[in-house]
Amino acid sequence: MIEHLKRRQDFLAAAAALVCARKGCVVQARVRDDQDEPRIGFTVTRKLGNAVVRNRIKRRLREAVRVASGLDLRRGHDYVFIGRAATLAQDFKDLMGDIVSATQRLNDGKGDPPRPRGRTRSGRGRAGTLK
Repeated sequence: MIEHLKRRQDFLAAAAALVCARKGCVVQARVRDDQDEPRIGFTVTRKLGNAVVRNRIKRRLREAVRVASGLDLRRGHDYVFIGRAATLAQDFKDLMGDIVSATQRLNDGKGDPPRPRGRTRSGRGRAGTLK
Protein backbone atom coordinates (compact mmCIF):
# COMPACT_ATOMS: atom_id res chain seq x y z
CA MET A 1 0.00 0.00 0.00
CA ILE A 2 1.19 3.49 -0.84
CA GLU A 3 1.86 5.80 2.08
CA HIS A 4 0.59 9.39 1.99
CA LEU A 5 2.66 12.47 2.73
CA LYS A 6 1.40 14.27 5.80
CA ARG A 7 4.12 16.58 7.03
CA ARG A 8 4.71 20.03 5.56
CA GLN A 9 8.44 19.29 5.51
CA ASP A 10 7.87 16.45 3.01
CA PHE A 11 5.75 18.66 0.75
CA LEU A 12 8.42 21.39 0.81
CA ALA A 13 11.14 18.87 -0.05
CA ALA A 14 9.11 17.68 -3.04
CA ALA A 15 8.58 21.30 -4.12
CA ALA A 16 12.35 21.67 -4.44
CA ALA A 17 12.57 18.70 -6.84
CA LEU A 18 11.61 18.15 -10.49
CA VAL A 19 8.21 19.39 -11.68
CA CYS A 20 6.03 18.42 -14.62
CA ALA A 21 2.93 20.48 -15.44
CA ARG A 22 -0.01 19.24 -17.46
CA LYS A 23 -3.44 20.69 -18.14
CA GLY A 24 -5.15 18.70 -15.39
CA CYS A 25 -2.47 18.77 -12.69
CA VAL A 26 1.10 19.48 -11.72
CA VAL A 27 3.26 16.64 -10.43
CA GLN A 28 6.39 17.05 -8.33
CA ALA A 29 8.76 14.11 -7.77
CA ARG A 30 11.57 13.86 -5.24
CA VAL A 31 14.10 11.04 -4.96
CA ARG A 32 14.61 9.98 -1.34
CA ASP A 33 17.71 8.32 0.11
CA ASP A 34 15.95 5.00 0.73
CA GLN A 35 14.25 2.23 -1.22
CA ASP A 36 10.98 2.23 0.71
CA GLU A 37 7.58 2.26 -0.93
CA PRO A 38 6.64 5.40 -2.89
CA ARG A 39 4.76 8.10 -1.01
CA ILE A 40 2.16 10.42 -2.50
CA GLY A 41 0.58 13.69 -1.47
CA PHE A 42 -2.21 15.85 -2.82
CA THR A 43 -2.61 19.59 -2.49
CA VAL A 44 -4.72 22.40 -3.93
CA THR A 45 -4.14 26.12 -3.52
CA ARG A 46 -6.73 28.34 -1.87
CA LYS A 47 -6.84 30.47 -5.00
CA LEU A 48 -9.00 27.82 -6.68
CA GLY A 49 -11.95 28.20 -4.33
CA ASN A 50 -13.41 27.43 -0.96
CA ALA A 51 -12.91 24.18 0.98
CA VAL A 52 -15.72 22.40 -0.86
CA VAL A 53 -14.15 23.07 -4.27
CA ARG A 54 -10.63 22.22 -3.09
CA ASN A 55 -11.80 18.93 -1.57
CA ARG A 56 -13.61 17.99 -4.80
CA ILE A 57 -10.41 18.60 -6.74
CA LYS A 58 -8.37 16.50 -4.29
CA ARG A 59 -10.91 13.66 -4.35
CA ARG A 60 -10.84 13.64 -8.14
CA LEU A 61 -7.02 13.57 -8.17
CA ARG A 62 -6.87 10.75 -5.60
CA GLU A 63 -9.29 8.64 -7.59
CA ALA A 64 -7.46 9.29 -10.87
CA VAL A 65 -4.15 8.22 -9.29
CA ARG A 66 -5.82 5.14 -7.77
CA VAL A 67 -7.35 3.83 -11.01
CA ALA A 68 -4.81 5.06 -13.60
CA SER A 69 -3.43 2.14 -15.55
CA GLY A 70 0.22 2.40 -16.49
CA LEU A 71 1.07 4.61 -13.53
CA ASP A 72 4.64 3.85 -12.47
CA LEU A 73 5.32 5.14 -8.96
CA ARG A 74 8.89 4.16 -8.16
CA ARG A 75 10.32 3.00 -4.87
CA GLY A 76 12.25 5.65 -2.95
CA HIS A 77 10.29 8.53 -4.49
CA ASP A 78 7.81 11.10 -3.18
CA TYR A 79 5.14 12.34 -5.58
CA VAL A 80 2.99 15.42 -4.96
CA PHE A 81 -0.05 15.96 -7.17
CA ILE A 82 -1.21 19.59 -7.30
CA GLY A 83 -4.73 20.31 -8.45
CA ARG A 84 -5.54 22.98 -10.99
CA ALA A 85 -8.74 24.72 -12.01
CA ALA A 86 -8.99 22.40 -15.02
CA THR A 87 -8.93 19.33 -12.78
CA LEU A 88 -12.67 19.61 -12.15
CA ALA A 89 -13.74 20.30 -15.72
CA GLN A 90 -11.37 17.96 -17.54
CA ASP A 91 -12.57 14.57 -18.80
CA PHE A 92 -11.57 11.87 -16.29
CA LYS A 93 -9.69 9.77 -18.87
CA ASP A 94 -7.74 12.84 -19.95
CA LEU A 95 -6.89 13.58 -16.33
CA MET A 96 -5.59 10.04 -15.86
CA GLY A 97 -3.54 10.43 -19.05
CA ASP A 98 -2.06 13.68 -17.76
CA ILE A 99 -1.08 12.00 -14.49
CA VAL A 100 0.52 9.00 -16.22
CA SER A 101 2.44 11.11 -18.76
CA ALA A 102 3.69 13.53 -16.08
CA THR A 103 4.94 10.74 -13.79
CA GLN A 104 6.63 8.95 -16.71
CA ARG A 105 8.39 12.15 -17.69
CA LEU A 106 9.56 12.72 -14.11
CA ASN A 107 10.72 9.12 -13.76
CA ASP A 108 12.84 9.64 -16.89
CA GLY A 109 14.41 12.67 -15.21
CA LYS A 110 13.00 15.05 -17.81
CA GLY A 111 10.95 17.32 -15.57
CA ASP A 112 11.41 21.04 -15.26
CA PRO A 113 13.47 22.50 -12.43
CA PRO A 114 11.46 23.96 -9.57
CA ARG A 115 10.48 27.60 -9.66
CA PRO A 116 12.45 29.80 -7.29
CA ARG A 117 10.60 30.56 -4.09
CA GLY A 118 10.97 33.51 -1.81
CA ARG A 119 12.34 36.83 -2.93
CA THR A 120 11.80 38.13 -6.43
CA ARG A 121 14.19 40.32 -8.37
CA SER A 122 12.38 43.43 -7.23
CA GLY A 123 13.38 42.67 -3.66
CA ARG A 124 9.80 42.11 -2.55
CA GLY A 125 8.55 38.90 -1.01
CA ARG A 126 5.42 38.13 -2.97
CA ALA A 127 4.49 39.91 -6.15
CA GLY A 128 2.37 42.95 -5.45
CA THR A 129 2.97 43.12 -1.71
CA LEU A 130 5.01 45.72 0.06
CA LYS A 131 7.44 45.02 2.84
